[in-house]
Amino acid sequence: MDLTLRSESFGQDRRDWLGSAHGTDAPVGATLDVSTFTSGTHYPEGFIKSGIPLGKITSSGKYGPYDNTETDGRETCVGFLFTDVNVVNSRGQASTTVVGSMLLHCFIKEAKLPVAIDAAGKTDLGARVVFV
Repeated sequence: MDLTLRSESFGQDRRDWLGSAHGTDAPVGATLDVSTFTSGTHYPEGFIKSGIPLGKITSSGKYGPYDNTETDGRETCVGFLFTDVNVVNSRGQASTTVVGSMLLHCFIKEAKLPVAIDAAGKTDLGARVVFV
């Protein structure tokens, strides 16, 4: 039994990238493959930021960051991570797989996204996502 005193801090999930509450009532679950994310870009503070564009990895069915240059399925943008997802535990170890929620239909303030999305990613999303 480990009785070591630990502290944990919680922050506010930034969702200023959302253009409205439209679509936020129906997020879907998304299992994320942490190995496809870059720590310095996607989770520099120990959590994957909400608003990251996601693509579905064909071989595993898990999700990773959308990247138009990949060939594993992530070259097609399918949605946006809705909530921050903790990746690093209190011992400083990164998980290999985490579960989050994804928006498939919403309004996005493009300038507020934590990473940029290119024209091809916007085309993939079609009319399901409106950029404002």
